Amino acid sequence: TSVFDGLKKRGALTEKHVDEALKEVRLALLEADVSLPVVRDFIDNVRKRAVGQEVLRSVTPGQQVIKIVNDILVDILGASNSPLEIDHSPPAVILLLGLQGSGKTTTAGKLALNLREKQRKKVMLASLDIYRPAAREQLRVLGEQANVLVLPESDGESPVNITKRAMAASKVQGIDVLILDTAGRTTLDDIMMKEANDIFKISQPSETLLVADSMTGQDAVNTAQAFTKMFKLTGVILTRTDGDARGGAALSMRSITGCPIKYIGVSEKLDGLETFHPERAAGRILDMGDVVSLVEKAAETIAEEDAEKMMERLSKGSFDMNDMLKQIGQLKKLGGLSGVMSMLPGIGKLQKQMAANNFDDKVIAKQEAIIYSMTKKERTNVNILNASRRKRIAFGSGSTVHDVNRLVKQQQEMARMMKKVGKVGGVGALKNIFSSNSDNLVHEKLDKSQMPNSIEEMKKLMGNMPKMNNPFNRFGGSGLPGLGGKPTKRIK
Repeated sequence: TSVFDGLKKRGALTEKHVDEALKEVRLALLEADVSLPVVRDFIDNVRKRAVGQEVLRSVTPGQQVIKIVNDILVDILGASNSPLEIDHSPPAVILLLGLQGSGKTTTAGKLALNLREKQRKKVMLASLDIYRPAAREQLRVLGEQANVLVLPESDGESPVNITKRAMAASKVQGIDVLILDTAGRTTLDDIMMKEANDIFKISQPSETLLVADSMTGQDAVNTAQAFTKMFKLTGVILTRTDGDARGGAALSMRSITGCPIKYIGVSEKLDGLETFHPERAAGRILDMGDVVSLVEKAAETIAEEDAEKMMERLSKGSFDMNDMLKQIGQLKKLGGLSGVMSMLPGIGKLQKQMAANNFDDKVIAKQEAIIYSMTKKERTNVNILNASRRKRIAFGSGSTVHDVNRLVKQQQEMARMMKKVGKVGGVGALKNIFSSNSDNLVHEKLDKSQMPNSIEEMKKLMGNMPKMNNPFNRFGGSGLPGLGGKPTKRIK
């Protein structure tokens, strides 16, 4: 981000400026565990296009360079997302391969839930790991949580025989997708590879997916190369992408193995598996945000009926603590503050200030505790909260009276603002977000040319929005945190 900010400030670019910037980009990629050959190709491709006449003589050369970097990132990550090839005569078999500890079993449960909920498939899970203690029990529990069928255990069976039994059972029970969770080892060895190869020949999978841990960086790429030599991999699932790793494995994996990244694991929860979209991933890497994914996630997690009821209440100016509690619950479903903020453009620049001011999901947890410490009557009418009641609520929620006062003030401001919005018909427009045409709305309104690239641009977009529930007034006034009003002295 700092490299691109430096380029934007220059009125004109020379080859020297581009070379200096690319040197910094090269270091950043190497620190993020991107493979050296990939870094070289990336830098060469960017330089060829960045020192051309179209950039050096452009009105906004800095923006042009960013566009070039974005385009080449998308090329490396894959032109578009690659869906699973499972829409054929059932059962479609998905074979999961990988080393021990890469998250295969957890990923099998996540994938089963994803296919059942989003593609309406009838799924069966089968564990072929007879070596790791409680591996089959773990898959059975995950299957119950995902509400999918799991092949019953049978002691003394070999992985090959379990595969045959799973294939037969899935045909009898009319299963659409059979997910086979193979055994892994701490390192690659001949026994594991032979066993996986036997399973591959018997099952003839529609998809052979390698599950790799993105935290292992360059080692994940070496593992992928070894599996590619033995099997015809159709894709990769990267786990633990929500960790401290900077995504270098994703860039290297796609470029070196040639296998598309199908999914990424974004949390330890069962619903923490997302379809990999190269364009959106490039946007996140360049701190341009991923607003499309955020709106799609909101449409999935917030029920249309609940949204309409909320809008009706808001239009009448009826916004009490129960409504605020529902809003907090919806925010948590979207991944909490950190999950939402990671998808907003320009937020990377504010990360240090946010960390210094303890800006995290604990703020939301504290607000939730305060509301739960209120009685039903107090939640519906905060005007009855006298000094003694506020003191009791603060004691019950483990907070201070100041925290209670601040939350009450926010709720009252929110209620007043929503009443104004209801009078001018603004709430009716908000209902469109949850209409059946929401997908078209997202893709029509949020094309790349309109995506904000800075806090200033975001302010313009957010300027006409009503004041939203803002649990962190430290970061600014109306709208999204840090994007409106005057910041406090602690954040300049």
